[in-house]
Amino acid sequence: MLGISPELIAELIAIARTAGEAILAVYNAAEKTDIDFKEDGSPVTRADLAAHQVIVQALEQLLPIPIISEEDKLPDFAERRTWSRYWLIDPLDGTKEFVRRNDEFTVNIALIQQGVAVLGVVHVPVQDETYVGVNKTISQSDKPLAEKYYAGKKIANLLTRNLSDRFTARQSLDVLISHRHSGKENEMLLQYIARHWPVPLHYIKAGSSLKFCWLAEGRADFYPRLAPTSEWDTAAAQAVLEAAGGAVLNANDLTPLIYNRSDSILNPWFFAIADEALKAQLITFVDAADHRF
Repeated sequence: MLGISPELIAELIAIARTAGEAILAVYNAAEKTDIDFKEDGSPVTRADLAAHQVIVQALEQLLPIPIISEEDKLPDFAERRTWSRYWLIDPLDGTKEFVRRNDEFTVNIALIQQGVAVLGVVHVPVQDETYVGVNKTISQSDKPLAEKYYAGKKIANLLTRNLSDRFTARQSLDVLISHRHSGKENEMLLQYIARHWPVPLHYIKAGSSLKFCWLAEGRADFYPRLAPTSEWDTAAAQAVLEAAGGAVLNANDLTPLIYNRSDSILNPWFFAIADEALKAQLITFVDAADHRF
């Protein structure tokens, strides 16, 4: 595949922002948002569907490869397994946050190549902020690209922060947690890490794929997800985090999270980390006989 050009990145940002505008048209409307529910019980609104239409129509023109969207029928694995690359999108990640009106929802567009999220665009409609990550294998400079944009204009390079420096300086380990998803496994893990950190852990609640992006821009250190997610929830933000220097690891074996490997679209449980230095503690925890996921 040819290197991802600045022009293509600009097009993808524009697509994500247009989808964000379609979402905000519903979000800011005077009338109450209508909510339906899918077979799995997850909510869907007019905003999800409007953003889906915007993104799919634009991507079909931009790069004619297959598309998987949360708001469309999932192709059979017998078909998907033959794809070398495809778009993977969540037109409105954080529909529950959208319904609760806490502004923490995103537009996620990822490019998957041989099971790897090699490009990701995560747009935050309310703030008009966009995070972009490009894997070095498809970057024109042969280096990863991680950037943040405001109103379509670049404002910063993204870089995760150094964990060893925080440990030595006795600064907190900032842990991102979901507004709703927790459990005994999460508690056991965090208790284990807390025993090995010099000061109390600091917890930050956030919704949607924003958690990955906050790791990518150095606002936090760790996001353990020991609860269900789907591939479209994570792919775009994983590309952003990895390009910024972080990692997303399968909680069972600490290998990188990969895509399109089975009939199911569900991810394994995972750890998103800003610094690989945390991996040593995770290895010790996961290797314990009673800490299997």
